[in-house]
Amino acid sequence: MDPRLLYSLRDDVAAKLDQHRPVLIHQLDGFVDAGQAGRLFSAHLLEQLDHEVLAEFDHDQLHDYRSRRPAMMFDTNQWKSYADLHLRLYRMVDEHGEVFLLLTGPEPDVQWERFAAAVIELIEILGVRLTVSVHGIPMAVPHTRPVTLTAHATDVELVVGYRSWIDRVEVPASFTGLLEFRLGQLDRKAMGFAAHVPHYLSQAAFPEATLSLTRSLSQATGLAVPLEPLEKAAASNMADIAAEMAGSPEVQELVATLEQQYDTLQASGADPVPSADEIAAEFEAFLAEQDKPDDQ
Repeated sequence: MDPRLLYSLRDDVAAKLDQHRPVLIHQLDGFVDAGQAGRLFSAHLLEQLDHEVLAEFDHDQLHDYRSRRPAMMFDTNQWKSYADLHLRLYRMVDEHGEVFLLLTGPEPDVQWERFAAAVIELIEILGVRLTVSVHGIPMAVPHTRPVTLTAHATDVELVVGYRSWIDRVEVPASFTGLLEFRLGQLDRKAMGFAAHVPHYLSQAAFPEATLSLTRSLSQATGLAVPLEPLEKAAASNMADIAAEMAGSPEVQELVATLEQQYDTLQASGADPVPSADEIAAEFEAFLAEQDKPDDQ
């Protein structure tokens, strides 16, 4: 099926990109996003920066409603609202006036290859120079130490200077992973950042990871994204975590063990992350939790 039939492009907004070679950031809900690191990032961009819809995808063709049911509100004797699902490409403007693109919404459940072809077509039409993904992954690391991340790219030159934390591991596929892989086959520049979120916080919001992603993305792309709201959210979240820890000797013991492991491995130059088998198991467990039917 023709990938062009998956989206509608606003020509008036696209015309504003004629003199630009924008970066495209993509963050899709549905795969592993420990600590909601990627979701908070997209929400932060849309809240803090000027933007407008550039393209709208026909998400009705891509979503499995029985596995991920949108919320509806029932009040007394009437249905009052329905949470529409939107998969959109936005034209964004950073703090210095630099134009870039953001693709965000639910990860497609079906037609991955067709959707990838549609996105790649838009990348070519709009003159995108670099594609970047962001999300969080669960790791056996303490929240009391700096957030580390895994950087990956279609061209190793793009990740020079970033430490390699994972050697080789097989994990369930994601659309963002597939898109980067397909772009690499076409010799297009693409990269991504996965923030390492403490596994015991992976199901809750952890804005410290989002802050790390934002700083790394700004360093890699030159985009100017406001940090102060994220810094305040991270500080408040850290205070809440500290308060909860104070009342739980078990959590204190867990964190102390992770701190000792982290510091020892850092001092030895080894990687403070689990083995490949442990990482795969963390991914599987996280996905199983995310994929539970609604009635569970």
